[in-house]
Amino acid sequence: METSLYLPVKAFLEALGYTVKGEVGPCDLVGVRAGDPSVVVIGELKLTFNLELILQGVDRMSIGDEVWLAARLSARGKGRESDPRYRNLCRRLGLGLLGVAASGQVDVLVSPVAPTPRKDPKRRSRLVDEHRRRQGDPVVGGGTRRPVMTAYRQQALACAAAMVEGPQRPRDLKPTCPDAQKILHRNVYGWFETTGRGVYALTAAGRDALATWRPALQSGAASAAE
Repeated sequence: METSLYLPVKAFLEALGYTVKGEVGPCDLVGVRAGDPSVVVIGELKLTFNLELILQGVDRMSIGDEVWLAARLSARGKGRESDPRYRNLCRRLGLGLLGVAASGQVDVLVSPVAPTPRKDPKRRSRLVDEHRRRQGDPVVGGGTRRPVMTAYRQQALACAAAMVEGPQRPRDLKPTCPDAQKILHRNVYGWFETTGRGVYALTAAGRDALATWRPALQSGAASAAE
């Protein structure tokens, strides 16, 4: 699975000084430097080097400053990563190319040095905002089969966790959940119900969600503390 490439590529970008989080917006991973969102690095993961990976990279170029495409190196070294035409295409487009060995070693096949197309400021702003608001790195990049732990879902789960012992008011939740009022009022996931004026309690769906997402919550809290 593509998720097996996430940690090696994350470590590679972290060594360059970026804080990396998985599944941010449409991207498998996004890296920014702490306190400096002026440079946005995007990574896309595939098990093999193919045209779909390049097409994803081209789409991401409107919201990132560097786009790295990463895939597993073929066992015998005869995959598309060794095809000079594939490398030249990435080079001409300005896409970086990373090869990930079975051992986890990451090799730079092509550096993203060419000029990139004009940026889409709205998409870029949403990407950086989601990266900033998300606590820790609770999602492994490259996955497609389950909902993503977004910053909004993290806050909704924080509200739910605070209600396990009993009903709460939005103002009581604000220290740990700044958007508590909006989240409880909208109740997008059906996790909350009103039990009085301005008082909310946890529904059965909310308790089920806490049980389902607890490992991701713990992972996010641990990486946020690092």
